[in-house]
Amino acid sequence: MLVRDDDYASAGKPACDYEDRAAREGLVDALAKDAMALLGVLDGLEVTAAVGQAAQLVATVVGQDLDQDGPDGVFGIARRVAPDRVISTVDPQARHGHKTSARGFDGYQGHLAIDPDSEIITATTATPGNTGDAEAAADLLAQDLPAADGEAGEADADAVDVYGDAAYGAGELLEELERAGADIHTKVQPPSAPGGRFPKDRFDIDQDAGTVTCPGEVRVPIRPANAGGGTAVFGAACAGCPLVAQCTSSPAGRTIRIGRHEAQLTRARGRQKDPAWQGEYRATRPKVERKIGHLMHRGHGGRRARVRGRPKVAADFALLAAAVNLARLGVLGITGTPNGNWGLATS
Repeated sequence: MLVRDDDYASAGKPACDYEDRAAREGLVDALAKDAMALLGVLDGLEVTAAVGQAAQLVATVVGQDLDQDGPDGVFGIARRVAPDRVISTVDPQARHGHKTSARGFDGYQGHLAIDPDSEIITATTATPGNTGDAEAAADLLAQDLPAADGEAGEADADAVDVYGDAAYGAGELLEELERAGADIHTKVQPPSAPGGRFPKDRFDIDQDAGTVTCPGEVRVPIRPANAGGGTAVFGAACAGCPLVAQCTSSPAGRTIRIGRHEAQLTRARGRQKDPAWQGEYRATRPKVERKIGHLMHRGHGGRRARVRGRPKVAADFALLAAAVNLARLGVLGITGTPNGNWGLATS
């Protein structure tokens, strides 16, 4: 049974027999109803900014993690994960992140751009752990990086090549870089199809004509979508096609989905087939990985945030990058001069 005598004065866990399922469920319901009662008292009142932020956090935590059985029913832990879930009440901007499907972390991601010739870090930013790398590129691009290459750089048609791994191969970023005239060396994953069947790049997608032609030379129109792109449905044309076993197992035939940035992704995949492109990518990309390794070195402590909140984490990451840059300047033999400039050390 539930044993509860909690006045919220203690920072410890509420009193409860945690081995008893009914006691646990009763505790969750009681705490959730306390939170709802508190929010009800504050509803309509003019409160300070601090109280308002605390109330918003309480509402977020209760709303994202709990379900209620009817308007006046029992609160229970939700059997789902809320989008953009707040994972910490002491650092509400932190999020769950994933390096791979099997490897996760909690907190923030640091992003950087470097000049590959000097291996100097030219820009940094930090984002919550659930932010995609390509989303962070806009912040790096906004920082003034003349003649810089790296994870992302200023898109200047005359000065900048942009290198990045497949995490930066998003259509929206490619569109932005193309619009600015940058020389793009950002890798894009090839399309795939289940069971080793024909991937999408085996189909001729002509967005100007609004058609898609399959490997069996059947052409169908693209049905446009409101957000851009569309779908091409081959349907009954697949039934008598001699290539159907290599194309689809669906009784309804093959359907090709065209994304809003399909043209940018297609051009990027075409570029990366060029041996010259591949050579430049292989020669440049490892420099970025090596620099990230420097930042993550135990002596620098870049793998653990020392502060809370995205602005402070971003500032601390920039400070760490500055320290790594100073070490790199020493390796290059560049020191301060009496007139306040930088130059090569002489003896």
